[in-house]
Amino acid sequence: MSQRRRAALGVGIVAAIFLFVQVAALALVEPFQAAGYQPVEDPQDPTNSLAYFGAILVATAVMLAAFKFGVDEFIRLLVIGSGAWLSLYVFQVLIPPVVTVGSFNLVAVACAAALGIALYVYPEWYVIDVAGAFMGAAAAGLFGISFGILPALLLLTVLAVYDAISVYGTEHMLTLASGVMDLRVPVVLVIPFSASYSFLETDPSSDTALDEDAEGDGADGDPADADEADVPDVESEQSPLDREAMFIGLGDAVIPTVLVASAAFFAPEGIAAVVGVPVTALAAMVGTFAGLAGLLWMVMKGRAHAGLPLLNGGAIGGYLLGALASGLTLIQALGL
Repeated sequence: MSQRRRAALGVGIVAAIFLFVQVAALALVEPFQAAGYQPVEDPQDPTNSLAYFGAILVATAVMLAAFKFGVDEFIRLLVIGSGAWLSLYVFQVLIPPVVTVGSFNLVAVACAAALGIALYVYPEWYVIDVAGAFMGAAAAGLFGISFGILPALLLLTVLAVYDAISVYGTEHMLTLASGVMDLRVPVVLVIPFSASYSFLETDPSSDTALDEDAEGDGADGDPADADEADVPDVESEQSPLDREAMFIGLGDAVIPTVLVASAAFFAPEGIAAVVGVPVTALAAMVGTFAGLAGLLWMVMKGRAHAGLPLLNGGAIGGYLLGALASGLTLIQALGL
């Protein structure tokens, strides 16, 4: 397969997953709210964003400790269980409650359990990506109804800065990234460059090393936090397309989508909409894909880069432009 076709396949898979997560999150916000899934009392409280960021730091510390003390399987089971739990939110609102026990839709529970079992027994790249897409849509939808515009903007800004620091400043994320890659869980999206690629038959480190000291061909990244694209080191002589796959953190799809979902759910009355979606949310989507285009261009050039500064920056910029074009003042657009 030519490099152009390999690139087109990889880019197409990434774009399809991002689009699914964003469209599904938009479709889920209203059913989630109607089902009572909004987990916070005041979605306009900016401290919600700081609490979530604190949870990320705690999770990072727990995972580092788990890898240090050799309890990797605990982390794997925890992530798989979290994936099944998040997918249950989606199945509960999509599948009619034909067979129920109490408030549980047994068919939905069975589907979520099947997804978790598939991840545990057969974590091939497409199983991981499908599970990741469902997890991402559920997470973005839940956060979308939990974070008003200001908290969402604050969350995206803080995480973009944190992502840049964790990639370009600190090094503890490299250890975390290496450990998570070996777990084969949907914390990262696996993007193959050929239809014959098998994640099960490949050592992930052979596709893209996660430590610059590992065989001299690494990438700065933290797929464990699902916050950035895992891309090859710029100093490597090997083209990214010479590898069999690349890895992009699931958070790269989820975090900017939080603003998309929030912009749709908390849109002011009377704001223009296209196909029922507020212009502000659509503009945030366009901005996200503009950031994604820049990120993938850098990936294909072999340049290491944190994902969220570009993706979140694109989403925020697109949202603000859409809000101002819709007649909102800057104060209104910021949710102040």
